[in-house]
Amino acid sequence: MTNLQFDDKGLIPVIVQHALTREVLTLAYMNEEAYTKTVETKETWFFSRSRQELWHKGETSGNTQQVVSIRTDCDSDALVVEVLPKGPACHTGEETCFHTILEKFDETVGYNVVTSLINIIEERQKNMPEGAYTTYLFEKGVDKICKKVGEESAEVIIASKNNDGEELKWEAADLLYHLLVLLQNQHVSFYDLLQVLKKRHETKADKK
Repeated sequence: MTNLQFDDKGLIPVIVQHALTREVLTLAYMNEEAYTKTVETKETWFFSRSRQELWHKGETSGNTQQVVSIRTDCDSDALVVEVLPKGPACHTGEETCFHTILEKFDETVGYNVVTSLINIIEERQKNMPEGAYTTYLFEKGVDKICKKVGEESAEVIIASKNNDGEELKWEAADLLYHLLVLLQNQHVSFYDLLQVLKKRHETKADKK
């Protein structure tokens, strides 16, 4: 912390980012005490400029944020804190404080596609809109969903055996979709799955 550059009010801006989805959750500020408490407790603490006091994120709501890493920029005057949130980051109940879209160009790139698909599947299970294929799968239950996962897995294998890259990408996309539906049906978070992969990678790296 000795190298961090706090401003003339003793504060440093903090970008809080979801460690798995990479989504920016909020922008807050820390003073030295908040930074120290964050490191000690491995949960986010900030300094409220409006109330002029220290606050522990989630202390009253329960929506705490487990800190995974803390990074600073090249000038050491701003922080990125990667977290695993236990609930919405915004006081409005939204997952992120940055939920108001001013301009929208192309969000369907990279990881955002998977995140968006997960959100849609969760919404389908919650509201069960009539006529939606995902609703149909949830209505039929685990046996039907597992059958579709098996069928799509077979299609992926066939496409691979045929060395058909074009067919493979479409069948793999179908498999991923049905797998995400299965995970949602079984109340298993996709992000927990990523944590398992991460732990396996770290375990193998430690053995080298």
